[in-house]
Amino acid sequence: MPKETILVVDDERLVRWSLQQKLEQWGYHVSLAEDGATALGRVQLDNPDLITLDVKLPDMTGIEVLSELRNRNVHVPVIVITAFGVVDDAVRSLRLGAYDFIEKPINFEKLENSIHNALETRRLRSEVARTHEIQRSEFSVERIIGVSDHIKEVRELIKKVAASEASTILVQGESGTGKDLVAHAIHYESTRRERPFFAINCAAIPENLMESELFGHEKGAFTDARTQKKGMFEMADGGTLFLDEISEMNLGMQAKLLRVLEGQSFRRVGGVKNINVDVRVIVASNRNLEDAVRSSRFRQDLYFRLAIIPLHLQPLRDHREDIPPLLEHFIQNYNEKFRKNIQGLTKEAEELLLNYDWPGNVRELKNAIERVMILAEGNRVAAKYLPIRISEGGVLPIPMPGSEKEGSVRLPTGGVSLYEVEKELIRQALEQARGNKTTAARLLRITRDTLRYKVKKYGLE
Repeated sequence: MPKETILVVDDERLVRWSLQQKLEQWGYHVSLAEDGATALGRVQLDNPDLITLDVKLPDMTGIEVLSELRNRNVHVPVIVITAFGVVDDAVRSLRLGAYDFIEKPINFEKLENSIHNALETRRLRSEVARTHEIQRSEFSVERIIGVSDHIKEVRELIKKVAASEASTILVQGESGTGKDLVAHAIHYESTRRERPFFAINCAAIPENLMESELFGHEKGAFTDARTQKKGMFEMADGGTLFLDEISEMNLGMQAKLLRVLEGQSFRRVGGVKNINVDVRVIVASNRNLEDAVRSSRFRQDLYFRLAIIPLHLQPLRDHREDIPPLLEHFIQNYNEKFRKNIQGLTKEAEELLLNYDWPGNVRELKNAIERVMILAEGNRVAAKYLPIRISEGGVLPIPMPGSEKEGSVRLPTGGVSLYEVEKELIRQALEQARGNKTTAARLLRITRDTLRYKVKKYGLE
C-alpha cells in the first residue's frame, strides 16, 4: 500500500524540518511549502492526502489559503496550526471546513492522533462514495433489461417519478416481475441517492413487532425493550423506505402507517415526543389492492394515499420479446460469476424458453439460467439442461388409464377444447386434493408455481 502524502505548510524552516522528521517517522510521505502560493501549487502537483497549515504565512494567511482550497473544490482534510490562545483563527478555520486545529508549541502526540483520525475519516468517506457509486450503477434504471414498449415505458416512468417530489409510490405486479429492482432504481435515480435506502418485507415481520420495526421503541416500552431502538422510518430519514408485500399488513397497522404518510411524523412505541422525518415511501404488492379494498382487507383511504403514482409491472409472458435480452444479460453475468464462456443457447432450448409461460416471471428465468450455467458443458446450452417443467412446457407426462400408452390421450374425432380440458383436470385435481395445491400439483405432475398460475388463469380460486 503506497504511503499517504502530507503537505506541511509553514514559513519557519525549523518547524517544517521537525514536522517532516516526525511525519516520516510515523510512516508518511512529506511535501513542504514555505508560503501560501507554493502550498497551492503543491496541492495541484502532489495531490496530498492531508495538509498541516500554519495560520501566519508571509504572502497570505492560512485562513485565505484554506478559503482558496475550498473555492477550487479541494476537500483534503486540513489541520490548522495556530499561535497559542488565538481562538478567532481556530473558529474561522473550522467554519471553512478544517478538520482540526493544533496550538503552538505543537503537541506531537495530539497531532499524531488528529492526523490518524482525519485520514481514517477520509478513507471512510471515500469508501462510502465508492459504495454509493457501485450501488447507483448496479441499480441504475438501465439495469431494467428489455426492448418491449412496456419496459421502455417503465424506465421512463421511473425517471419521472425519481425526479419528482412524490412521497409515496405504489408498484404492483406478480411475484418475480422486479418490483424491488424498480424501488431501488427510483431511489438511486433521485436526489435521495446519497441517503439511506431501507427495505422491509411486511409478510416476514410478525404483527406484534411491526410497529416497533417501523417506528422504533423507547426503553421499557414493553417487556423486552431493554434499550431504545430507532425504527426504519427514523433511520431512512432523507432517503427511501421500501415496504414490500404491503397487502400483508394488518388493518390496525395500516391506519398508523396512513397517519405517518399524511404528517411525516410519528412517535416511537412508548414515546411521547413527535419525530419529524422526510422519507419517500415505495410500497409493493403482488396482489391487486383494489380487490383487497373491495373485500375489506385493505383500507381504502390508505390505498388512495399510496396510489397517487401507481406503477404496474406486467408478467413476463405478456412481453416475451424481452426474454432474449434477459437471457443474454443473465448468461453474461453467470459467465463472469462461474468463469465460463457460454455463447448462448441451442435453438431448441431458446424456443422452449420463449414458449414457456413463466409463472415465476423474471426471477424464475434468472434461476433457470443459473441452473443451466452450472450444469452446461461446451459453449452452447442444450435443452436437456433446462428444468423439466420448462422442457416439458410446464407439465410432466400424465399417465391416463385406458390410453394406448402411458402419457398419451386420444383426441376425440370431433375435437375438444384444450382450454376446457385443462381447466377440468385442474378442478378435479383440486377437488381430489381437497384444495391442497401441493398435492394437486403432484397429481398433475406440475410444479406448485405452475398450478398457482393456472388456478388464477382459469378463475378456480
